[in-house]
Amino acid sequence: MLSIVRILVLFSILLSGFVVSAADFKTGIQVGVAEIDITPPIGFPMAGYYHERLAEGTIDPLKAKAVVFREGDTAAVLVVCDLIGIATDLSKEVRRIASEKTGIPAENIVIAATHSHTAPDYMKELYLYLGKESQEKLRKEYIEKLINGPVTAIEQANENVKPAALTTGSAIQQTPVSFNRRFVMRDGSVKTWQSLKNPEVIRAAGPIDSEIGLLAITDRESGKKQGVISNFALHLDTVGGMKWSADYPYFIEQSLRETLGPDVISIFGTGCCGDINHSNPASPVRNKVDFIGKSLGTSVTEQLEKLTPLKNTTLTVGSQVVNLPLQDASPEEVARSIKILEIAHKGGKVDFFDHVTAYKRMILDQIRHKKPHANTIEHITWGLSRSLAGAGESLPVDVTVMTIGDEVAIVCLPGEVFVELGLAIKQASPFKTTLIVELSNTVETIYIPHRAAYAGGSYEVTNSNVQPGSGEMLVEAAVKLLREAATKNRTD
Repeated sequence: MLSIVRILVLFSILLSGFVVSAADFKTGIQVGVAEIDITPPIGFPMAGYYHERLAEGTIDPLKAKAVVFREGDTAAVLVVCDLIGIATDLSKEVRRIASEKTGIPAENIVIAATHSHTAPDYMKELYLYLGKESQEKLRKEYIEKLINGPVTAIEQANENVKPAALTTGSAIQQTPVSFNRRFVMRDGSVKTWQSLKNPEVIRAAGPIDSEIGLLAITDRESGKKQGVISNFALHLDTVGGMKWSADYPYFIEQSLRETLGPDVISIFGTGCCGDINHSNPASPVRNKVDFIGKSLGTSVTEQLEKLTPLKNTTLTVGSQVVNLPLQDASPEEVARSIKILEIAHKGGKVDFFDHVTAYKRMILDQIRHKKPHANTIEHITWGLSRSLAGAGESLPVDVTVMTIGDEVAIVCLPGEVFVELGLAIKQASPFKTTLIVELSNTVETIYIPHRAAYAGGSYEVTNSNVQPGSGEMLVEAAVKLLREAATKNRTD
C-alpha cells in the first residue's frame, strides 16, 4: 500500500513539473501586426519631383504597417511606410527608439518605404529637427509624428504577438500592369520612357518580374487572418496631383479587406523595380491607380486559399553592412550644380538631366566630404543627412534577410534596385518563396542599376549615387545570408 502511495505522490510531482515546463516552453512562431496613420497635414511639402509643392488634401491615408515575428529567443521586425523613401536618419532614429522600447535588437528591425510619390518630402525637416534648428511649428510636429508612427506600430505589433499559422507562396500577375521602362535604341544607347511607336526603339532593355510573393498570417486561436504580406516589383507613381495618397497599395488593401474583413492588415513591400513602370509602351493610355491596385488585389485574393502551410517555422535573422562605393562631386561640379539649381529655383529652363545631376552632386558633396564645397541645406531638400554627412568614399548600407523555416525568406535591400538584381537573388535563393523588399533603411543610394546598365546610361544611371558594381555587391551579400540561413536550418 505504501509503495502505491509513493508512486502516486511521485506521479503527482512529475505531472506538476510537466505542467510548469509546458507553460514555459514555447513552440512554433508567434506573430503580431499593427498599423498607424502617418498622414501629414495639408500644407506640408510633397515628395517625388524636383520642385516644392505643398499638399492640398488627402485622397487616402498614409500608414506605417508593422509585423513582428518571434520564435524562441529570436525576433524580427518589418515596418513598411507609405513614404517615397527611408532616410538613413529616420531609420536610425526609429530603430533606436523601437529597440529601447521592445528589447528587439536594432539590427533585427527593418523600416522600408513603398515609394509613393504622393507622400511627404520630409528629409530637410527631419534634418532641422534632429539638429534642433528652427522650423515651422506645423512641420516640426509632423516630424515628431513621422518618427513616433513607425515606433508605435512596432510597439503595438509586439504587444499583439500571438501563436500564428503561416501560409506562403506566390501569384503570377496575368493582367499586364508592369513594364520595363528602359529601351535599347538603334544607335546603341539606352533611353527611359519610350513608346514602341518610336522607330528608333529596338526592344525593352530588360525583363519584368511578374511574381507576387505572399505570406499570410492567421491567428491560431480564432482562425482569422490577421495580415497578408505581399511583394511586387512595380514603381509607385500612378496617382499624381497635390493630395496625399498611398498609391496602388491602397487598393490592394481594399481588395483584401473586402475578402477577409475590415481588420486585416495589408503589408505591401515594393519589389526591385528601379527600371519598372506602369506605363505600357505599346499604348498611349496609362493604367490608372485603381485598375493597377484592384488587379493586383484580385491576383492576391484568388491565391490565398492555395498557399502552402508552413510546418517548419524556425526564425532566423541575418544582417550585413555593405559599403557601396560612391561617385564623387568635385568643387567644379558642385559650383556648376549650384548655378543650375538656382536657375531652376527661379523658374528658368534647365535640361532635365542636368537638373538631376546637379541635385545628386549636392547630395554626394555632403556625404563624401568632411568639409563640403557648399552649404547643402541652401540648395536641396531631400538627400540631407546628419548620420551620413562626411561618410567618405563609400556608403554603409544594411542587407537584412529574415527566413521562416525552409520555405520563405524576406530580403531587405536599400535604394531603388533594378529588377534584374532582384531576379538574380530569387534565382539563387534556396528558399521557395523569396520576397525582396527594396528601399529598406537607406534611400541615399537613389537608383541601384546593374553593372551593364551603366554602359547604356539614361535617367536611372544619371540618378544613381553609387558606382558600377554596387548592385552586384548587394546580390552577393543577400545570397550569402540566404545560404547561411539555409545551412543553419538544416543543421538545426
